[in-house]
Amino acid sequence: MGQIYLVRHGQASFGSANYDQLSELGQEQARLLGEWFAGTHQQFHRVVCGGMKRHRQTADACIAALPKLSRIDLDWETDPDFNEYDHHEVLVKHRPEFDDPGEVKRFLASSPNAKYAFQDIFQAAMSRWMSGHYDGEYREPWPAFQRRCVGALRKVMAGAEKSQSILVFTSGGTISTICQHILNLQNKQVAELNWSLVNCAVTKLLFQGDRVTLSTLNSYAHLEWLGKPHTVTYR
Repeated sequence: MGQIYLVRHGQASFGSANYDQLSELGQEQARLLGEWFAGTHQQFHRVVCGGMKRHRQTADACIAALPKLSRIDLDWETDPDFNEYDHHEVLVKHRPEFDDPGEVKRFLASSPNAKYAFQDIFQAAMSRWMSGHYDGEYREPWPAFQRRCVGALRKVMAGAEKSQSILVFTSGGTISTICQHILNLQNKQVAELNWSLVNCAVTKLLFQGDRVTLSTLNSYAHLEWLGKPHTVTYR
């Protein structure tokens, strides 16, 4: 039976001019994951990265922590179908004024509980995107994103040899949508699951042929073992 490890990228640079890069903590999270894999003697046969910078940075930091012999024969590939949805477009279609980064910063600065206020707004933006009433307004409507994520998973499975262990570096929305496919979740549950996924957490799938099951979801023991709460982040 084959194994697919879906890794959410490390903490990105939320609030900066370029979100698509790891923060210093994000680099540390990825390194800790690699050390955890090394300590548990986990062997991988393939590495698949989404096409985003934060995916590759997470992969590089994680794999660099593995023993040299474990890295030599790894097959690497990039598949943009594991990319995240366009969170900026989803947000701006709901709140057009947030197209201006300065307006987002002003909103966060003026909100007593900025993190939760922004989460409420983004949750509403996700509901709009998923509703099906405005599909023509988005470059990638929700059903198209679902098909892309499931298609990416199927490609990995179809290209795998029996009993392969495959590391996939991707994003929270992609992982949540793949879980929706496996567990038959409602759209609302996908959005809620997405909020709960920890940066650099691992979701493990088992597959045989075209059958796939969920083994573990959102595992981040590798971040907890240091006993430092700051290493566990969600944004």
